[in-house]
Amino acid sequence: MVHANPLSPFSSTATRVAASPHESTASRVAVVAIDMGYGHLRPARSLARELNVEILHTDRPPLADPEEQRRWAATRTFYESVSRISGIPWIGPPLRGLLNSVTDIPNLYPFRDLSGATFGVKILERSARQGLGRSIVSYLRERDLALLTTFYSPAVLADFHGYDRLFCVVTDSDVNRVWAPIHPKTTRIRYLAPSARVVRRLQAYGVPASQIELTGFPLPHSLVGGPEGTTLRKNLLERLARLDPTQAFRQAFAADLEHVGKLPATNEPPHLVFAVGGSGAQVELSASFLPSLRPLLERRRLRLTLVAGVRPEVKARFEDELSRARLSAQLGRGVEILFEPVLEDYFDRFDALLADTDILWTKPSELVFYAALGIPLLLSPPVGIHESYNLRWARENGAGFKQRDPRVIGDRLLEHLHDGNLASAAWSGYRRCPSQGLYQIAERVRG
Repeated sequence: MVHANPLSPFSSTATRVAASPHESTASRVAVVAIDMGYGHLRPARSLARELNVEILHTDRPPLADPEEQRRWAATRTFYESVSRISGIPWIGPPLRGLLNSVTDIPNLYPFRDLSGATFGVKILERSARQGLGRSIVSYLRERDLALLTTFYSPAVLADFHGYDRLFCVVTDSDVNRVWAPIHPKTTRIRYLAPSARVVRRLQAYGVPASQIELTGFPLPHSLVGGPEGTTLRKNLLERLARLDPTQAFRQAFAADLEHVGKLPATNEPPHLVFAVGGSGAQVELSASFLPSLRPLLERRRLRLTLVAGVRPEVKARFEDELSRARLSAQLGRGVEILFEPVLEDYFDRFDALLADTDILWTKPSELVFYAALGIPLLLSPPVGIHESYNLRWARENGAGFKQRDPRVIGDRLLEHLHDGNLASAAWSGYRRCPSQGLYQIAERVRG
């Protein structure tokens, strides 16, 4: 006889937060993030715009005093340095091992109690006992604000110091134990999960099911177009037309496509976007793949945008690699570099770029959730265990491919376009991945 595991999340259907009289939330909210790569800032920006508030930063005034600022600066320097160096041959692998040990996520199955405090959890609690997080709680209490954060530490610290209106948006498809407090069963944090896996993981860490809601990731309103998804569907139809030059996808999915509309006629080549991480990680890949793309770019069979973000050194590296690949003449003629030194302006330009993106090549960061927009993903090697799980999540949902050997990426893209594989991945991401997270989270926080 097989006995049900009492710890199993499948034994309960409670994946949405249960309402109770004392859980009403004020309409006013503080959206809090941290500038540690783009992964926590992107969702915070979407939420802040939807809620019509400004983003506050965990590591800056008024939420951090000088000593707290120093601690966060040291953490950021470590993370960004390891992320950048991890891709360098010889030097990179040992640092990747160090990063993996810090961000390790144990196997979820067999499903069991994983609530024991890890080293990272104990370090954060010790910092809380030393006063870290008091500035956040003081700010919230003085202004009677609910906390909505896309980074675990503000929620965990505020929970430790007794605050009770706390919402934590999880930004990866699976998470380390440090996202839950040292005593998870009594936590007041409401977790807003982007994937069913996160729901199960947090329950394994001891968080009550009543404190977890499966919402999806908060994608930008400008790319979704509201709860009806009008902008999303319009962009999807245009993208599918460019990704299906042989009509292989249309023939296989004709019945399904009737529900979203007719694909427009187009002779426009597909648009590949290569985006490095916020720390500039993996910019070195451009040296490997640009020569392979040159024939496609010169024959106007592909458009390419290299995303440098806010880093001038990444832009300079892209320009150098384009020159080495004899592609400098294509700049402005099917090849572009997106560089914007002002972060907020960069996010606006990147979102506008994604509306016209047909293939997104990036490391498996929080951008894997953008597969819900119907953008097929080409995924470079992960940086950290959480990104390994993100890569798996994208592939299991049929929305992404491993990049494999970047030196022959041109031939692989041609094959995928001919066979309709990229269009199929776009369709799978659209159908299988949640796209309404922004509106569900905003509704939940408004209470």
